[in-house]
Amino acid sequence: MLSIKYVSEMKSMNFKFYGDTQGLLDGIGILSKELNFNISEDGLPVKVYKTDKNIEVELDNGEASIGFSEKIHFFRALGLLIEAAEESKCFQIVEVPQFSSNGPMIDSSRNSVISVKSIKEILTKMSLMGLNLFMLYTEDTFEIENQPYFGYMRGKYTFEELKECDDYADVFGIEMIPCIQTLGHLGQALKWSYADAIKDNQDILLVGEEKTYEFIENMIKSSSKPFRSKRIHIGMDESHWLGLGAYLEINGYRERFSILNEHLARVSEITSKYGLKPMMWSDMYFRLGSKTGDYYDPNAVIPQSAIENSPKDVQLVYWDYYHGDEEFYLDYIKKHKAFDSDLIFAGGIWTWLSLSINYPKTFLTVNAALSACKKEGVKEIIATAWGDNGAETNIFSALLGLQLYAEHGYSRELDMDKLKKRFEFCTNGDFDAFLDISNIDKLPGKDDNPDEIFNPSKYMLWQDILMGLFDKDVEGVDVYGHYSKLEENMKLHATKNKEWSHIFEVQQKLCTVLKSKGDLGNRIREFYEKNDRDALSRIVNDELPQLSNSIKELRLAHRDQWFKTYKSFGWEVLDIRYGGVLAKIETATLRINDYISGKISHIEELEEERLYFDGVKEIEDCKLPVCVQYHRIATSSLI
Repeated sequence: MLSIKYVSEMKSMNFKFYGDTQGLLDGIGILSKELNFNISEDGLPVKVYKTDKNIEVELDNGEASIGFSEKIHFFRALGLLIEAAEESKCFQIVEVPQFSSNGPMIDSSRNSVISVKSIKEILTKMSLMGLNLFMLYTEDTFEIENQPYFGYMRGKYTFEELKECDDYADVFGIEMIPCIQTLGHLGQALKWSYADAIKDNQDILLVGEEKTYEFIENMIKSSSKPFRSKRIHIGMDESHWLGLGAYLEINGYRERFSILNEHLARVSEITSKYGLKPMMWSDMYFRLGSKTGDYYDPNAVIPQSAIENSPKDVQLVYWDYYHGDEEFYLDYIKKHKAFDSDLIFAGGIWTWLSLSINYPKTFLTVNAALSACKKEGVKEIIATAWGDNGAETNIFSALLGLQLYAEHGYSRELDMDKLKKRFEFCTNGDFDAFLDISNIDKLPGKDDNPDEIFNPSKYMLWQDILMGLFDKDVEGVDVYGHYSKLEENMKLHATKNKEWSHIFEVQQKLCTVLKSKGDLGNRIREFYEKNDRDALSRIVNDELPQLSNSIKELRLAHRDQWFKTYKSFGWEVLDIRYGGVLAKIETATLRINDYISGKISHIEELEEERLYFDGVKEIEDCKLPVCVQYHRIATSSLI
């Protein structure tokens, strides 16, 4: 028998758990610290029992009960009991799990390698949400015996670190699944000379080479060894130049479906050797069937022979983060079913555009996709959180996206009021505050359609002051007014969200920078064209020093946030970016002063006409471009 006492500032509640509590005690002990409750013997009786499927929570006449079928369901139910008991002395809650597996895949390959401490924090929040699947996307960020250059200086996980995470996840009934690459997306691993013999090109493994399969076996063996799960994600997405590099020189041109299936069969043999059930991204089948190489080409034709020759023991993972139309997902799920695969769906929490998360796009796409999954009987779903181009968005800002997945996972129709309350209970974060982060990338007067994606905060932060490649796109926008208001909002959010103050403090300091820097290039050029040397002098003497200080403060806050969340590796890239912005301000100061003093007759960088980014002027200039590549933002030259 186990008793629990919940303590809050408003009231104390005593609980005494009895019944089927085997295997739950360690998790309850962890959550006692998370939710601030204590063990007691004078509590309200709570009967714990097993069900076939549903979660059942009840409180009536001084007695309570929790019914659950899986360990993870108990911990969600425990949270539901405590949450509801704060408001009512009598209630009954029944939830029907919609999916057998549901949880995040976190990118630990695009510079940010999430720390073991942070992984445990997320797993704890997941237990209250009821999410039971967790993947770390690791291209080369795990150690392989006798391969010292694999993941060298990239923060790779040790066996002991991954096992520690798996042990912790198992306490709550959360399955940790290794997630690697066995074909493409291996540029960081293949850049070293040890890999010369196994490269098709700089990003893709050489199919058919025996040394390639020795390498893959080492990856599979090493990545799966720390985990209890007998499942593994073998990647294989976006291998656009498959068979067109060294493979082409060795073998001549071959039909690429055959190359893919032959390689997949070899990899499948390796996973079978280690008793593993593999899954893979599905896009290459659709890309190879498209004349344009598009994953979502409605006219793509996949030959029946390619479908028939694909290994049947490999689960396909249909990933789609883009469509707001439920009908599209319904159609593509049906297309995937032609493979007779036990389909998994992977949606996206939009963490990869800038320093700020995009929740409008996340909600639009996830709601449409998961509704389709329920209608089509898809039983496993993944919430991907990518870190493209430097992982500038902190992973903890994605917690609301995880709660969205969780609430879809326990109801046929999403209840937004319940989502809001559950998020605030499970994370101790404010729902509206987390949503407000997305407004940093929504400028006034621009398209407010959630299906569109923009990231002006990224290019306004990193672009050159004198050669702003996006100046034309933000011309005429009230940047100062927009970011001044958000700056105050983020300051308030940081105060009210104590546990997540490090998230909102970075957003606040980002707004401080952007309210000055966002349209600074346009203002400098305007004063230059008017030959207003007094205005230029004020910018040089007042604004640029203040801006430099604001950028330094942003960098320090961002650095503190990074080290609180991730291993140190990868931060050096952002150090370089911040250092570049500061150096460019120094150079701009020099150039403008030389012009003001008459040392130079003109500023070449300001003489050149400003163009819309990438040569496209949007209709009525109502839309903004999106660009996630730092090298395209910082300069038109090679970098």
